[in-house]
This record gives sequence, structure tokens and C-alpha cells, in this order.
Amino acid sequence: MDTSPGVRQRRFGRLNWRISEIGYGMWGIGGGEGGWIDVGEEDRIASLDCAVELGCNFFDTAWIYGRGASERFLGELLRRHSGKKLYVATKIPPRNRIWPSKRSDTFESLFPADYCDEYLHKSLENLNVSRIDLMQFHVWEDGWAKSDSWKRLIEDWKREGLIEGVGLSVNRWEPWNCLDTVRTGLIDSVQVIYNIFDQAPADELFPRCQELDIAVIARVPFDEGTLTGRLTLDSTWPKGDWRNSYFVPENLRCSVARAESLRACLPSGMSMPEAALRFILHHPAVATTIPGMRKIGHVCSNFAVSQMSPLPVELLSKLRAHRWDREPTEWSQ
Repeated sequence: MDTSPGVRQRRFGRLNWRISEIGYGMWGIGGGEGGWIDVGEEDRIASLDCAVELGCNFFDTAWIYGRGASERFLGELLRRHSGKKLYVATKIPPRNRIWPSKRSDTFESLFPADYCDEYLHKSLENLNVSRIDLMQFHVWEDGWAKSDSWKRLIEDWKREGLIEGVGLSVNRWEPWNCLDTVRTGLIDSVQVIYNIFDQAPADELFPRCQELDIAVIARVPFDEGTLTGRLTLDSTWPKGDWRNSYFVPENLRCSVARAESLRACLPSGMSMPEAALRFILHHPAVATTIPGMRKIGHVCSNFAVSQMSPLPVELLSKLRAHRWDREPTEWSQ
């Protein structure tokens, strides 16, 4: 781990990149139906530029975030900061546009070769680059581990110089659903939900990734907003915003209650976002975590956490007691 001033860097597994331990999750600024839609252009540009100036060099996007819009925004950022090495991670969506995948799905049905080639080239065009640092499959089933279809795809892409690394974006609350695949020797990173509530990845997945030198990207550090401490029973979102379908009454009630319980155990002066990020960064398996940031103030406060000391053992133990094991349901996506 790099301890120089600014955002600390960590090694990104066997790819051996040095990346900021706090990256930038670009779903929230992608806009469009099915996303987070309350982001203005001025805030978006200012937030991204500020992140780069503070030392962020890892940006995670996907074609589905605004149907290519988020990738185009990242491409614009790359051009504005062409003198710096910024690592680009994106994702190919499943052909049926359904999250998560199901046990009955086959790789060939969700990611046929010609379709994957088409979306790889869409991403290259949106980003205005000739090679993507990390291409990820946006859903995954561990039953696909023995399939030759995806192995041929990534071998072809690497041979043609179109990508450098390959990653899996693991379905929500299913950290076990890639354990055989990571043993194939072909996976460079795993993106998984990991936060104060969602601690299950530390049980089996993290030790296996450490054993195999596979980078871990911890996504959803704030539990879609619950761990910011700003969620209330009266929270509402614009029409078409994804959060309307996620925070259904059942989930909203439980989320707010658990957030309030967590808030009560934090030391005076420690915000919930600070606690959330420090908890994630405490685990050595994590290469980076990718909060979504839509305001420059969010960027500054989040990246400031990188220079803070590790959590005290006693507080870490208290936070671990807030583990919340959940099962995928119709609204969890």
C-alpha cells in the first residue's frame, strides 16, 4: 500500500497496476431511465475533474449506465486529463437486460460472441480509446466456469490488443457465485458488493482472491445511500430514478432502522460515510472501492478518508456486529 500524501494507492492484483484505493463509480452520473437521474452537467464535470486532481486514477463505468452516456463522460474526462494515466473499467450488459442472472441462464444466451464483440466496440467508441484496461461481464453465474465460450472471447480480445484485463461483476448478495470461476486462471478482478452491512464476501471470496492474486473492487460502499445516513422514511426520488424500485417500503423501513442503529455506535465527530469507507479499506483484500459521487463536496469528503488511520479494533468489532445477510428478491436487482 502506498502511504504518500494524497489518495493512497494499492496494487491491483496480478495486473500489478497501482490504483487509487478510492475509485469512482460512474453509475450515478450516467443518468437516463433506470439509473440515478438527478445529476447536472456542471456538477458531473466538476466532480470528475476534482477526483482526478485529488489522485483518483480508477474509474468504473458500464454501457448500461445511461446507455453509453457514462462511458462517453469518461471518454471526455480522459481527453481533459490526457497527460495522466487513468484506468478504465467498463462492463458488457447481458443481452436480456435482466439483473441478476438466473441459475438457468447460459453464458451463450446472455453473452453470445457476436453480441459481446459488438458491445466491446461500442465501449471503445464511447470511451474513444483503442484498448480498455478492464472489461467486466455485468452478471455472472459460477456454473459458467467450465464453458469455453467466454474463454475464447477474452483470449481473442487480448490477442487483438483490445483489452488488458478481465473481471466479473458478481450478482448482488451472491459472493459465492464466482468461486470456481476465479480458479480458472483467467480472471483478473472481481467486483462485489461489500460494506458494513454486506460482509459475506470476506467469508470465502476475499481469501480466495488473496490466494490467487485477484483484485477486489468493492462496490456499493454506502448500500445505495443507506450508509450515508441521509435516508429517511420520507425519502423520495425523481420519476424514473432506479432508487424508487430498490427502496420499496419493505426495504426502506429496514434500511432506515439499521442505519439509525449503526449511527448510534459511532464516535462523536465520525460521519457515517467516513465509517463506511474506513471499514471497507480496512480489509487488505480490497484493491479499491468505488463510491458514486455526484457533487464536488462528496468527492472531497470521500477522498479525505484515504489519509485517515485504520479503524480502532474496538470500533471495527462494533461495526462488524451490524452485518446484514440478505437474499436476492424481486426488488434487489
